[in-house]
Amino acid sequence: MSELFDSYRLNYGEAVQGSIRFSGLKHDFFLVAKADLLRRVVVERELRHGGSGVRALDIGCGIGSLHPYLEGAFDCLDGCDISQESIVRASQDNPHVSYRAYHTPNLPYDNGAFDMAFASCVVHHVPPASWLEFLREMRRVVRPGGVACIIEHNPYNPLTRLAVFRCPFDQNAVLLSAAQTASLFQEAGFRNIRSEHFLLLPSARPFARKVERALASLPLGAQYACSALV
Repeated sequence: MSELFDSYRLNYGEAVQGSIRFSGLKHDFFLVAKADLLRRVVVERELRHGGSGVRALDIGCGIGSLHPYLEGAFDCLDGCDISQESIVRASQDNPHVSYRAYHTPNLPYDNGAFDMAFASCVVHHVPPASWLEFLREMRRVVRPGGVACIIEHNPYNPLTRLAVFRCPFDQNAVLLSAAQTASLFQEAGFRNIRSEHFLLLPSARPFARKVERALASLPLGAQYACSALV
């Protein structure tokens, strides 16, 4: 798997754009939506309660495409990935983020090192037999009272399935639903689990976002987010 993403370190964005070209939307549209959602999770989960700084970890960060859109969302942001070449590019593009490559199931961080850990469109690349281990390792590196968040493709959205089918590095992807992710969170020992679907409408206008929030419990949007407390 690391070799696959090593090979896309220079044209990752182009490959993703090619897979979603039929939608008429730019990759940036999806990145902004994810960043806005993560910012909202920080607020709704009261991670800044008491004025303390928030340290976050992006697991499976790839080349760090999401990180420019997260500027100011956290006081400190780290990223890790199994692709060494992707980490090299991420470090060049985002010098304000701390990056590490790793090659074992164990994340290269201490227990409870982060206030928040998230993985954006990563779990579908993990073998299903390792999904629970992935969540347990995510839980290990988040402090008690901290938050974990999984953003994934919605397998019930036909346009999402088309995009995954067209993406060259998603050929072996196994999509999981929001209900499956919530169940994994529960089995891994998380609590206060919440799920919401988003990216339903091709607009970032406030009214469109308001409509999406109203329909978030239905499996309609292109992606979903599942968050939980440690």
